[in-house]
Amino acid sequence: MRDLTQGVVLAGGLARRMGGGDKPLRLLGGRPMLDHVLARLAPQVAAVALNANGEAARFAAYGLPVWPDTLPGHPGPLAGILAAMEASPLPWVVTVPGDSPFLPRDLVARLHAAREAARTPLACAASGGFAHPPIALWPTALAADLRAAIAAGERKIDRWTARHGVALAEWPTAPHDPFFNANTPEELAEAEAILRADAIWP
Repeated sequence: MRDLTQGVVLAGGLARRMGGGDKPLRLLGGRPMLDHVLARLAPQVAAVALNANGEAARFAAYGLPVWPDTLPGHPGPLAGILAAMEASPLPWVVTVPGDSPFLPRDLVARLHAAREAARTPLACAASGGFAHPPIALWPTALAADLRAAIAAGERKIDRWTARHGVALAEWPTAPHDPFFNANTPEELAEAEAILRADAIWP
């Protein structure tokens, strides 16, 4: 299913807890956090794009398409997911946050396997007994339904996915949670410690 899956890094948030700016461009191990995310995601998908708002030129060095939200007012991660689903030329989209540098290398394959086993249209990553709704597999065929739901006021990913059926693919949290995300300066420092301890770059 790799050839039918578009990878999209969600980088459209306001990063308030990080003090503003672009979280994916914060340095981790001497490289932008986005480098780590792309090194994990790109080999698993046919193509990669970024969901980001504002001036796209700040990501020009990556040579990737930048798909902004198509809805005004920063209505949350569902808007980025919708933008990805509507812009993707492929029938499946996998979204990941730009602040999750330790993504599993079997993410896409296991999400597809979970969806097929459960016979659901959607699949979501989980670890430690917790789901991670932005890290998920989406069929672009549901884009119109998602747009209508957001227009009606829906803002919670898991509430919308529950309407259609979503399978969970679970990963262990040892030696570290593969879905650790650096939302604050303190968490970014913690990510540095994980990187040094495990020598896991790239």
